[in-house]
Amino acid sequence: MAKTRTIFVCQQCGAQQTRWMGKCPDCATWDSLVEQVEARTGARGTARESGSAGARPVRLRDVPTGGFQRLPVYAEELARVLGGGLVPGSVVLIGGDPGVGKSTLLTQVAAHFASKVGAALYVSAEESAQQIKLRAERLELGGDELFVYSETSLDTILAQIRQSRPGMVIVDSIQTVYLEELSGAAGSVSQVREGALRLMQLAKELGVPIFLVGHVTKEGAIAGPRVLEHIVDVVLYLEGDRFHQYRLLRGVKNRFGSTNEVGVFEMSGDGLREVPNPSQVFLAERNAGSSGSTVAVMLEGTRPLLIEVQALTSTTGSAQPRRTTNGFDLNRLLMLAAVLTKRVGIPLFNQDIYVNIVGGLRIGEPAADLAVALAIASSYRNRRIEPDLVLVGEIGLSGELRSVSQLDRRLVEAAKLGFTRAIVPSTAQISPPAGITIESARSLAEVVDQLAQKGP
Repeated sequence: MAKTRTIFVCQQCGAQQTRWMGKCPDCATWDSLVEQVEARTGARGTARESGSAGARPVRLRDVPTGGFQRLPVYAEELARVLGGGLVPGSVVLIGGDPGVGKSTLLTQVAAHFASKVGAALYVSAEESAQQIKLRAERLELGGDELFVYSETSLDTILAQIRQSRPGMVIVDSIQTVYLEELSGAAGSVSQVREGALRLMQLAKELGVPIFLVGHVTKEGAIAGPRVLEHIVDVVLYLEGDRFHQYRLLRGVKNRFGSTNEVGVFEMSGDGLREVPNPSQVFLAERNAGSSGSTVAVMLEGTRPLLIEVQALTSTTGSAQPRRTTNGFDLNRLLMLAAVLTKRVGIPLFNQDIYVNIVGGLRIGEPAADLAVALAIASSYRNRRIEPDLVLVGEIGLSGELRSVSQLDRRLVEAAKLGFTRAIVPSTAQISPPAGITIESARSLAEVVDQLAQKGP
């Protein structure tokens, strides 16, 4: 006979409580506890115990590591984010906004795997097999070893995986499959958590890599809640505006590689294409003759990226001028505006400020501070920045320029793309690469003064 219990689960952090409270004691979120009724059967516990009965402690030095080899995946950009390839037995969670291209990317991954490695099983709990076939035909994908399975019962899916033993499995999505022994609806915390655990155990048992698609909330976090991210081995986010063609695949968690890598893709009529040189693409449509445009050198993992920063200031009669950003942190912009007003002497109290990162990118690295601040000053004084100049540096509250990490690699990438000048903090100890001139500055005021000495 099934035993049931009632718990209250936080939709934000996944914490469980035995009674309802107005505020979650773990994450301090109000009205986030939702009642869940769990049904537990003896069969499930027996299966777990029998499956782990043969496990014994092993000395670390005796653990075999030979024969480990990553599996190839579609596109070098995806392999970069995964740490070099797909690890057998790993569970990879991919999240992103609706329509950003998660299913498109995984369809391409499955077709590539089926043609290069072995059988791939695409489990769709949201779409029919005919819909997937139409997408594959539009993308001109196929393969004799690519199998499609439309099912929502996770017990049936697990049985099918054990029976067919594919080389790779894709579950689209984890929020739409359910376990019949649990009373919660599909997508509830108990269903998502237990479903991910079952798939993780099967992946480790059979050595089969499994991709999971995760829906996101309005705040941009994977729904479920974040407890789902603690279960899987790798968490990837596919970022980008659905109205822009560029997508960024960012690694948030990776037990088999770095979490700082990012892959760049371009959405086209035949699917997601990798972008081998994203810096050149992001600067292709730059109008170097206008004011308010600068170039920053960011570092995404081990890859330096050159991006265009645009700023616009406009006089307003409102008592509260607007501060609007696209791809840049708003709090960071408020701080830079205060530094420009207090330390540099540019009166921005009656100016609306708009900052845009070209290409639909989102940046959070402090190395872009100098480029953003100089773009605002350039727009306010209506003086253009030299088109062959790149800016790298973090700005402190006193207006000083602070050095950033791996400055040499950033400047080498700038020199490859034809930039001949760079303004960096004076505290940076670097050897300038060939073809680029380094100009040091101690404060933001010095850089703005250099801009004032240039012609309009």
